[in-house]
Amino acid sequence: MENRLQIIRAISPAYAGREGELTAILQYVYQSILLDGCGKSEEAKKLLHIAVEEMHHLEQIGSLLVTCGVPPIYTSCPPYPVGYYSASNVDYVKPYPQMLAADICAEKEAIAFYSHVLECVKDEQVCAVITKIRADEERHLRILYDLQAAL
Repeated sequence: MENRLQIIRAISPAYAGREGELTAILQYVYQSILLDGCGKSEEAKKLLHIAVEEMHHLEQIGSLLVTCGVPPIYTSCPPYPVGYYSASNVDYVKPYPQMLAADICAEKEAIAFYSHVLECVKDEQVCAVITKIRADEERHLRILYDLQAAL
């Protein structure tokens, strides 16, 4: 494994950083609950499905951090117990079209972030995980565009 510190620095923002997987999970669950309560159960199910996939991403990145020798602490700079994750990172916008716009923006940022990680990190194990996650994010973006087109 290449320089562990370099890998940790590259992937840790995706774990529990402001715009990382933990934020995505919480945001999609929040939106799913709201939409289900407004009678948009099909849309809610799609967002909840994305949230579950984001949970897998969180687990995969956490496992990479452990492989690098750091505990998967919910902070933007593991292994240091500072800058703990805050649910204030979630975009709590309520109108459905604005939810989708926020989600589309976040997925685009995630794709760009993971593309950058792939440029910086050359470790095969890490790149295999990040490549799969990026493909999932690209699929999420297509789902969100479809939901937006159905408005």
